[in-house]
Amino acid sequence: MEYIHQIVSNNAITVSAIILIVAYIFIAIEKIPKVVIALLGASVTLFLGLLATDKTPETIGSYFTSFIDFNVIFLLVSMMIIVHIASKSGMFTWVANEILKKTKGRPKLVLVALAVFTAIASAFLDNVTTVILVMPVTFAACKLLDINPLPFLITEIFCSNIGGTATLIGDPPNIIIGSAANFSFMDFINELTGVVTVIMIVIVSLLGYIYRKDLTSSLDKMVLVTQIDNSKTITDKKLAIRSGIVLLLVVLGFITHDTTHIPTFLSAMIGASILLVFEKPAEVLVEVEWNTIFFFVGLFIIIGGLEHSGGIALMAKWILDVTHGSQALASMIILWASGILSGIIDNIPYTATMAPMIATIEQTMGHSYAHPLWWSLSLGACLGGNMTIIGAAANVIVSENAAKSGHPISFMKFLKYGIVVTGISLAISTIYIYLRFLVK
Repeated sequence: MEYIHQIVSNNAITVSAIILIVAYIFIAIEKIPKVVIALLGASVTLFLGLLATDKTPETIGSYFTSFIDFNVIFLLVSMMIIVHIASKSGMFTWVANEILKKTKGRPKLVLVALAVFTAIASAFLDNVTTVILVMPVTFAACKLLDINPLPFLITEIFCSNIGGTATLIGDPPNIIIGSAANFSFMDFINELTGVVTVIMIVIVSLLGYIYRKDLTSSLDKMVLVTQIDNSKTITDKKLAIRSGIVLLLVVLGFITHDTTHIPTFLSAMIGASILLVFEKPAEVLVEVEWNTIFFFVGLFIIIGGLEHSGGIALMAKWILDVTHGSQALASMIILWASGILSGIIDNIPYTATMAPMIATIEQTMGHSYAHPLWWSLSLGACLGGNMTIIGAAANVIVSENAAKSGHPISFMKFLKYGIVVTGISLAISTIYIYLRFLVK
């Protein structure tokens, strides 16, 4: 065993890189659950001694838990708890129905209303929860209007990923970036909400035009939408009020972080703990997506092995060498590579790999140099999920439910729209990054 550890130690960068690449390949193939792959990769990393498993004064810098970002873990778990408890009350469905009724049943307005609701909800809830909430409303509205739900479902997929890009908590890549770059909730609002709004307007307008022939219904059917009975949607008014207040206070905690200096994960944890006082914890905690949480843990350990071996520093040096230190070129490479690769592979492991690389570049070149690189990574990784039907978890869930309802979304059909939407989104992001950060 000592002999193996010696060989691994002498070739640490190569071995850790192989583990990460193999993990990426199996995650992309999707034959084995990605949480299993991540944990297997983490186990191999620890078994080969790429990170220390014994905490001593000598191993404090290489101890494996040092590479697990618990800010990310606790924020994810806490928000999952808050959103699950709040969802039980029916409050989000009630809001969606009320918005739907305001459209007076006009299909084009219904499309815009559901798109905007999906985008805003995705900015504050996770994308998966948002599409799960909005799909039943969509199917019910389309049934009343007697129209094909596919234009609405495809639009909602795009809007969930676009809206999730706008905030720290909207998409897991942003949570990773926020923790690695020490960005606050308001940093994301200030830097990304504007460009995301522009992208939303352009994409929804484009989709409205593309599907214009499908967005027609008779007047008598439109009237049915205005008569949707929303009186019994909220099943527990006390829970709705309680969870609504807590959710607002948690978001307020995020917004005031720069003043209070209370960590974002702590605001979420306090909110989750308060709601759990009124619930049976065992029933709530079983609903937490532990697969996702342990997927993150495994990834952090795998990437920690590469980081400790010097592999991440080597990647950072390569980027700087290729771009000859050009901030503009580095930003554009990261933006477009992130957008394209995130449509092919899971954007979570990609972002988890890139974040420490940009952090290393920041240590070498300074904060002002790395600043646009972080936002390029965020825009690319989040918006790239729109390229393919497997680009983000929300895409897969909507696709599965559409197939069950008799309206399957084929890979190639989605790709036809996904490439256009992603290309336009990245083009707008390119202009924004250049004008916002690179013009001196």
